[in-house]
Amino acid sequence: MKLDILAFGAHPDDVELGAGGSLSKAVATGSKVGIIDLTRGELGTRGTPELRAQEADKAGKIIGVSNRENLGLADGFFENSKANQIKVIEKIRQYQPDIVFCNAIEDRHIDHARGSELVSNACFLSGLVKIDTYDAEGNPQMAWRPRQVLHYIQWQEIEPQLCLDISGYLDIKMQAVEAYASQFFNPSSTGPETPISSQNFLESVAYRAKNLGRLIGVEAAEGFTVEKLVAIDSAANLL
Repeated sequence: MKLDILAFGAHPDDVELGAGGSLSKAVATGSKVGIIDLTRGELGTRGTPELRAQEADKAGKIIGVSNRENLGLADGFFENSKANQIKVIEKIRQYQPDIVFCNAIEDRHIDHARGSELVSNACFLSGLVKIDTYDAEGNPQMAWRPRQVLHYIQWQEIEPQLCLDISGYLDIKMQAVEAYASQFFNPSSTGPETPISSQNFLESVAYRAKNLGRLIGVEAAEGFTVEKLVAIDSAANLL
């Protein structure tokens, strides 16, 4: 299955927080979208890997993704190594996405920047014909390099270089985020407090989208940093 967009996250819930609105809008407008979580989030203070997997499945269905996978790398300890690059390259070549979304270039959680670099490196290496990879049946894979790699914004207030209008899709984004009931604000939860379990944090996710929307003159938006210049086909498409 070829995908138009493949979104990577270091942990289940990263993609929803950073790009849930953009992905749900892409699905609604006819794009095929997939999500790959690098780890199971097993070091998370709240919840369990098994519960996170159930929540990830629910969130993916809310967004409408064609598929979702987990590479099972070590939460907190995975490295930007050749072995892990090959694992990501295999997925890029399998799904041949035109656009890849990945973690923020820098952030509070050490996995985010590391995951960002891992996926970015793999996107470049995936285009090199002399790197051999094989599919699940042992067949050689074709080299493939995405046209764009976009890094979503997470905890830190990184200044975006590109904003995507998600007007009409903020509610879906928040539903996907709230599917992770073990992680985020939940009045019935008895789990320990964490930096992301407060009502303030959940409200800040929606507020950031609304504020970015305000800045570009729409209802809501998500911000990204880019690795190369982004082109549009007509000045008439500028907001």
